[in-house]
This record gives sequence, C-alpha cells and structure tokens, in this order.
Amino acid sequence: MVTEGVYPAIVTPFDGDGEVDYDALTDVVARVEDAGVDGVVPCGSTGESATLTYEEHKKVVEHTVDVADTEVVAGTGSNSTHEALELTRHAEEAGADAALLISPYYNIPNDSGLYQHHKKIADAVDIPQILYNVPGRTGHNLPDDVVVELAEHPYIAGIKEASGDINKISRLCRRTSDLEFDVVSGDDSMTLPLLSAGGTGCISVAANVVPEATVEIYEAVEGGDYDRARQVHQRLMPLFDAMFVETNPIPVKIAMSELGICNERLRLPLNADVPETSQREITAALDEFR
Repeated sequence: MVTEGVYPAIVTPFDGDGEVDYDALTDVVARVEDAGVDGVVPCGSTGESATLTYEEHKKVVEHTVDVADTEVVAGTGSNSTHEALELTRHAEEAGADAALLISPYYNIPNDSGLYQHHKKIADAVDIPQILYNVPGRTGHNLPDDVVVELAEHPYIAGIKEASGDINKISRLCRRTSDLEFDVVSGDDSMTLPLLSAGGTGCISVAANVVPEATVEIYEAVEGGDYDRARQVHQRLMPLFDAMFVETNPIPVKIAMSELGICNERLRLPLNADVPETSQREITAALDEFR
C-alpha cells in the first residue's frame, strides 16, 4: 500500500526575499525522516501550493524527490482537470512515488464531473493517486459512492479524509476493505479514531512539529497498544487544536519558527500576524514538547 504510516504534509519554507528556501526545505525533510516517518507530502495545502507558481511547484517536487530517502507523495491537485493532469504527469516524471489530488474546489462539479476528473488523470498517469476530501476548502464532500467507484481504478490507491466525519470514514473503510485502497487521516485529531476504524495512516500537519510523537501513535496502534496510543493522542490534542487556531499553515509555521526549524514567513494572502490569543495557544501547546 502507498500510504501506510505517517506522512507529514511538509511546509514550504521561504527566505527573506519571499523565494522558496531549498536549503531549509532539505532540513525539513531530513528532520521528519530522522524521526521515522514513512514518507513526505510536498505541495499540499500545508506547503502553500495555492501561492506557488507552476515552476516553483514543479521544482519543490523535484527537490523533495532528490533529497528524500522515504516515499514522496506530491500534491498535484487543481480545480482544472488539465492543470491537475499536467502536474501529476510532472510528478511521475520527477520520480514521485504517488500523487495527492485535492477534490476540485470553487467550481463544485457534480458527481459525474468528480468521477470523470479523477478517472481522466488516473487513466493517463501510471503512479498511484490519492484522493483528497477536504470539504472546508473545496465546498463539497466527496460522495461515498464516487469514492468507492474510483477505488476500483488500478491507479487510484486511497483517500486522504479530512471531512472530520468518523461515520463517513468508517463507511469508506468498510466499503473498500476488499480493494487495494488506503483510507488515511487528513485531520491529526482524527488519526487515532481512523486507525481504529480500519484506516492505514495519516497525512499530518502536526508531524512537521512533533514527528516522533505522531509516529508513536501509529506504531502503538500497529502493535496493538491502544492504551499507549490514547496517552500520546491525548497529550497531543492541545497541539492538534493549536495547529488550526488560524488557517493552516499559519500556526505550523509559527510553531516551527519558535522551535528554530525554519522561519515563519508565508505567502500573501496568508501571514503570521495573528491575534495574541492565537499566539498564546500555539506557544502553550509547544511547551509540552520543549
């Protein structure tokens, strides 16, 4: 399976001129890999893909493939099928192990359009592709029937579930249990419930900050030690909450800056000028791990 385990959705660091800082990106990848993650996901929402140029997007994927020792699942989604196809083809050519495709946002296609969008890309590109259901960003919730139908495709290998709906997650785990199809968490707070329901891992924001602890939850579940998994999950809950006290990836970049991993610079319209209440919540959550 493509996405068994912990896959940080890595940030894209920027330098003082607002350009991609590839040295810092190398350090981000090395740090999470040293903690035992199973792969990395560049150019997702956490990687600020929405404000990367196509050239930057492609170069970030290429660089990540070059420096990573684990699997690379490249974010390649778009609300344009043509653009998503171009980025997914590039990911294959760059040597990525798989692609992550957000469900088309803003234009809100019907069920047939959603199916045809993903099928067209999967028919054309021969690397595993992970669907990404995140209603809060796309304006729609990928229907179960569409997901299950797409799961029959040999190159559609799983779904990153960020609906926050454990009933939906449980249904998908049940309905795809006989297929080579992974259901992975896209919400850190849902990782333990999802693994308990039959999911296979997580694509994590918090793993940028606490990769060892995120890996510990997964390994505890794999080893059948649910008491330990619950203990770590409960300890991490303040951090999970803090990572979404402002729009992702604002909090995670602030946290990484406080820990000295990379600076907090973001691309407009996002910025790190957050209310004092948000800053206090992020700092308080980090105090558990200093």
